Amino acid sequence: MDPLQFLVPLGWLSEVGPMLPYAILVMAVANLATRHIAHRHHVEQGSDDDSVEPYTPHAFTNIGLMLLTFLFMLDAPVSGTILAVIVVTMLIADLFELEARNVEARNDMPIEAPKSSIAASVVLMVFVAYYSLFFLVSGIWNQFVVA
Repeated sequence: MDPLQFLVPLGWLSEVGPMLPYAILVMAVANLATRHIAHRHHVEQGSDDDSVEPYTPHAFTNIGLMLLTFLFMLDAPVSGTILAVIVVTMLIADLFELEARNVEARNDMPIEAPKSSIAASVVLMVFVAYYSLFFLVSGIWNQFVVA
């Protein structure tokens, strides 16, 4: 018996639950791509204006990652919580990096790459790739497990 079955109707989640890690992996790859495009956009904005605005497609992938991760928490609570901590860390790093880019634009400094949010994105990619693509390395991995 599922402890949340009386609070949230989870019947539909059993159908989409196994596909969520792959959806999160696709969204994480899209997030890295939009992060790169957003940085180029911020460099252009910083050279023209005194402020840098959020890049809309990147904000969309951030929100999508957050929603998919919280949905994944219902299907796999432990892995979903670990993933949610990484995603929330990445979102907070994105907010601080955007403010740092604004300071650099106002003070006519060169716009740097968002290093901390890139690091959080890489950690996210490693965890999601390990979780969703484990079947690729499970044969090798299970050889080292002592029973």
